[in-house]
Amino acid sequence: MRQWCADRYECYPVTPEDMNIYHERYIDGQSQRALTMLNGNNIVGYITLRTPADDSSEQRLGFVIVDDSKRGQGFGKTLVSMAVKYAFETLGATKVSLGVFENNPSAIHCYKSAGFRRVIVPTTESYSCLGETWNCIEMEQYKGL
Repeated sequence: MRQWCADRYECYPVTPEDMNIYHERYIDGQSQRALTMLNGNNIVGYITLRTPADDSSEQRLGFVIVDDSKRGQGFGKTLVSMAVKYAFETLGATKVSLGVFENNPSAIHCYKSAGFRRVIVPTTESYSCLGETWNCIEMEQYKGL
C-alpha cells in the first residue's frame, strides 16, 4: 500500500473514509481525475490522472492499484493502457508520464508492457517510507510512438 501511494496517507491501513477524504481534497475532475476499472460489476482497478502543470499536453498517472486477487491476470496492463488511451484521445495529451519506485519490479514490468519507457531525469525523486529512502524511476509514453 505504501508503494502505491508513496506514504501520502497519515495512518495505515488506509480506510475507505481516508480515500474519500483524499478525493474530496484533490480529485476535482479537471486537473485531477480518478478512473476505476470494472470486471462485471466488481471494481478491480483504480488509477488517477493529473495535469502536472497548466499545460494539458501532459498527463501523469498515479495511484495505480489492482485488486490483489486479480494480479498476474493482465488487469494492470489493461488499466494503464485504458488510462493512457483516455489521456491521448479524450484529454488531448501528447505525453503521459509516471514515477514508480525502483523497488517495485512488478509495476515496472506492467508499465513497460503497456508501452512506457524509462527516462533519465536530472534529479531523482525520493520519498522517505518505512524508515527508508525509496527512489523513483521516471517513465513516459508519447502519443503515436
